[in-house]
Amino acid sequence: MADLPGFIAVETGEDGGLPLAIAWTLPDGRVKHTLIQPEDDWLDAETVSLGEYSLEELNSMGVSPLDVIRELENDHFSDTLYTAGISDDEAALSRLFDTYGLDPFVELAPAESLYAALAPGDWARARGELFGELGLEPLRPEHEVEVMLHLHQRMNGAADD
Repeated sequence: MADLPGFIAVETGEDGGLPLAIAWTLPDGRVKHTLIQPEDDWLDAETVSLGEYSLEELNSMGVSPLDVIRELENDHFSDTLYTAGISDDEAALSRLFDTYGLDPFVELAPAESLYAALAPGDWARARGELFGELGLEPLRPEHEVEVMLHLHQRMNGAADD
C-alpha cells in the first residue's frame, strides 16, 4: 500500500474547545479512535457541553488526555496531519497539550490541500457525498477520518475495499 497521509479529527462540545473524542489514521490505513476523559478544570464552566456523551461515559470509556498525547506521539511525532476542520481541531488539540504545558508536536493542515488540482469546493462536495454513500455521520471523529481516508484513496485511483 502506498504511503498514506495522516488524517485526524477531534470531536468537541458545542463550545468548540472541549475535546470529547479523537481519531487518526495509522500509516497502514487503520483508524485509531477513543473517547477522552475530561480534566476536572475543563468542567468548571457552568455551560460545558459534552455533546452526546455523559460525564460517566467519558470517564469510564475514555482515556486520559495524557494517554491520548502519548499515543499520538507514538504514531505521528513531528508529522503533518490533515483535517477537515482545522480551526476546531487545532483548538481541541491545544487544550490537550496546554493541560500539561506541552507544545504540540504535530502540525495540522487542511485535507483539501492534498489535492491541488481540485477546484475550490470540490473536495468538500465529494466529502459530503461520501458520508452519504458510506452511511456515516459527520462530526464523529472516526467517521470523519474514515471518509477522508476513503476520499484520498478514491482521488488517487486506489480501489475501495
